[in-house]
Amino acid sequence: MTFATQRLRKSPLVLAVAAAAMTASSLANAQADSDLEARLAELEQRIVAAEQRAAAAERRAEKAEREMAREQADDSRPVGQDIESRLAKVERHANGEEGFSFNVYARSGLLLGGDGKSTEGGPYLTPAGQQGGAVGRLGNEPDTYAEAVFNYRMRFDNGARAKYTTMIADGVTTSNDWTADESSLNVRQVYAEFSDLPSFTGAFENASIWAGKRFDRDNFDIHWLDSDFIFLAGTGGGIYDMQFADNWKSNLSIYGRSFSDFPVDSHNPAEDSGSTDNLILTSNNYFGNWQWMLNGMSATDNDERRTEGNISAADHGVHTMVAYHGDSFFGLNDGNFKAAVMHGRGLGAETKSLGANGRLSEDATATRLGLYGTTYMAPGWRVAPAILAETSEDRYVEGDQYDWATFNVRLANELTENFEMQYEGSYQWMDISPKGFGGNNAVEGDYTKLTIAPTFKPEVGGFWKRPELRVFASWSDWDEELNDYSANDAFGSTGFTASEWAFGVQSEVWF
Repeated sequence: MTFATQRLRKSPLVLAVAAAAMTASSLANAQADSDLEARLAELEQRIVAAEQRAAAAERRAEKAEREMAREQADDSRPVGQDIESRLAKVERHANGEEGFSFNVYARSGLLLGGDGKSTEGGPYLTPAGQQGGAVGRLGNEPDTYAEAVFNYRMRFDNGARAKYTTMIADGVTTSNDWTADESSLNVRQVYAEFSDLPSFTGAFENASIWAGKRFDRDNFDIHWLDSDFIFLAGTGGGIYDMQFADNWKSNLSIYGRSFSDFPVDSHNPAEDSGSTDNLILTSNNYFGNWQWMLNGMSATDNDERRTEGNISAADHGVHTMVAYHGDSFFGLNDGNFKAAVMHGRGLGAETKSLGANGRLSEDATATRLGLYGTTYMAPGWRVAPAILAETSEDRYVEGDQYDWATFNVRLANELTENFEMQYEGSYQWMDISPKGFGGNNAVEGDYTKLTIAPTFKPEVGGFWKRPELRVFASWSDWDEELNDYSANDAFGSTGFTASEWAFGVQSEVWF
C-alpha cells in the first residue's frame, strides 16, 4: 500500500470528494442516456408522421387521377386539354374576365359656416336648383353619400359572357356615426347582362342584352357640377351595340318609372289618389364621335293628376339629344370635351332625369345646353371649364318661365406628387317666374361662389384620379331677392343670408 493510498483512507474529506465525483459522473452518463432516448423517440414520431403524409398524398394523387380519367371518359376530352381549360379559367379570373369585382363611389365631409355651425350647401341650393340648375360642388357639399357596386362576371366554354350587378347606395346629411333614422339606403341597381352570344350574328354579333333595374350604360355627366347631361334609369330591358353600318352603332331600350300617390279628380273619395307607370322607349345612336338620342314617353292616366291652375298633367312626351364626345380640348390642346343640346316636350321637358317628373304639363317645353372640357394649360396646371343652361316654359302652369345658366371652372396646381391646390369659381344667373306654382315667387338674380381647397392624393396627375382628401374655404354671394323665392329652400332658411363663408374637410373616392 502506498503512502498516497494510506492518506486517502485516513482522510474523510478526501474520501467524500472522491465519492461525490464518482456520483456526478454516473448521473451525467444517465442523463445523457435519457436525452438520447427522448431524441430517438421524437425522431421515430417524425418518421411516422412523414409516412402518414406521404400516404395521404398518394391517396390524393390517386383520387385526382381517377377524377381526371372519369372526366375524360365523360366528355371525351384529353387530359391535357382539360388542364388547359382549367388554366384558362384561372387566367380569366386573374385578368377580371371572370369572377367577383367591387366598385365604389363615395364622398363624406363636414361643412361649417363662419359661425362654426352647420350651414346650407349642395350643388342645387339655389332657386334654379329645383329645376336642375346646379352650381359648383367643390367646398359646397354637406352630405355623406356612398355607392357600392358588386359585379360577378362569367365566361362560358362557347365564348358567351354574363355579368350580374347589384348596386347599393345611401346618402345622409347628419354628422352622426349612427344614421339609421335618416338613412335612405336603397338598392339602386340589380340586373343581368349577356354578351358575346354565339347565336348573335350580323348586326347583332357584338351586341349585349340586359334586363333588370339599372342606370343606362351611356349616361354621362359634368362632375364639377354633380349634374348629368342625361340620366336614364329605371327598370326594364334593352340591347346595346347593334352595328347597323361601319360608322353606326345603336342601342335600344325600354325603361319603366313610377308616378305614385298623386291626387286625382274623382267623385269617389276612396279614389282620390292614383299612380301610373311612365314607360320610356329609347333609341341611342352613335356615328363616330356624334351621338343622337331619341326618347318617347307614355304615362297612361297621368293626365288625371290634379294640378295647380287646373292644368292637365302630361301623359306622354318626347325628348331628343344631340351630343359630341371630343378627344381633344375643343381642338385647341390635348384633353377631352363633351357638348350636348337637349330638347323635350310634355313629359320630355325634364331634360336630364328622363321620365322622372310627373307634374309637367302637356304643353311644357324645355331646351338645355351642356358643355365641359379638361386639359393641361401648362405643366402642373389643369383646367376644366363647364357651362350648363336651360330655358323652359309652361312647365307646370300656363305662362310660367324658368331660365338659368351656370358657368363654372375648376383649376388645379400640382405642387408635389401627393399635394395640389384646387380652385373653383361658379356663377349662376336665373330668371324664374313660377306663376305661383308651389307657392313660389318670381325672382331674378345671380349667385357666385369661390373656393380654395388644399388637396392630398396618393398620386396626382389628372382630374379623374382619386382618392382625394381636401380641406377648403368657400365664399358665396347672391342677390337678396333670391331669398324670397321660397320659404322652404336654402335661401329661404332663417339665418342664411347673402355673403356667406363656409369651411370644411372632405374625402372623395372612386374605383
